[in-house]
Amino acid sequence: MRATVIREHGGPEVLRTETVEDAVAGPGQAVVKIAAAGLNFIDTYHRSGLYPREMPFTPGLEAAGVVESVGPDVSGTTAGDRVMWCTSPGAYAEAAAVPAEALIPVPDGISLETAAAVALQGLTAQYLVRDTFPLGEGHSCLIHAGAGGVGLLLTQAAKRLGATVYATVGSEEKAELSREAGADHVIVYTREDFAERVREIGGEQCLDVVYDGVGKATVAAGLDLLRPRGVMAAFGNASGPPDPVDPLTLGKASLFLTRPSLFHYARTREELLSRAEEVFTWIADGLQVRVGARYPLEQAASAHRALESRSTTGKVLIIP
Repeated sequence: MRATVIREHGGPEVLRTETVEDAVAGPGQAVVKIAAAGLNFIDTYHRSGLYPREMPFTPGLEAAGVVESVGPDVSGTTAGDRVMWCTSPGAYAEAAAVPAEALIPVPDGISLETAAAVALQGLTAQYLVRDTFPLGEGHSCLIHAGAGGVGLLLTQAAKRLGATVYATVGSEEKAELSREAGADHVIVYTREDFAERVREIGGEQCLDVVYDGVGKATVAAGLDLLRPRGVMAAFGNASGPPDPVDPLTLGKASLFLTRPSLFHYARTREELLSRAEEVFTWIADGLQVRVGARYPLEQAASAHRALESRSTTGKVLIIP
């Protein structure tokens, strides 16, 4: 079968498509024929070595497809099942052996491409608004990269829960997508200072929470926008890892700084399935899932370049 293999850390050029041995289901595993894999910033962190992994490896934590076979000690999963996953590596391939406990059944009526587009980012949006900072009526939040895959889903989820949404984007085209998702105040950060604009609109310390997937370029300025006991949820590093934060800086307003990860918000199968169930409910109720681009497996390097240049909108899929 074909798969993307990384044999050394580096730039997108280290992504190579190779012929590898077919996936085989071991104990507790299922082999899934992959219909689509989701591209996420964490894939670039694994590739670059920011999050080191043992070499060689096939990147990608998120995909959807159809179960081809199951190994010993598997119950509740059978050949022919439509499934998705978001916490098991090896998605940039024609097939993968995945722990059956990590597989999430995909309901009828939801395409496998849509499932691949929300497996990681949809569940991320869900835990951010439900648990990292539970949003509700009267809350105000700032969502960076508002036209990205997480940003568009997060905006819609926040609006469903009654929050006021400030969103940052990099262009007018992206601003329109953010507005369509429901953002109340869209700030084109390439034209104006986002922190100054938030203050102009809402006043000093007007935010309850900042959902920051950008990192180094935005976290420090975002802290100053939070009300006392507000939450900085720095869940990504699109611009690089954030600079260290002195606890005394947080003490100025008794702020909370967290670096959340889906791995810690889906530690049990029950929690994983519960989060997925709500995301599927949102989709059935009209949540829009935007697939901004599709790349064949052989063009995974181009997909990484596009994501890291922040020229993409919505979800980027890799199609084997």
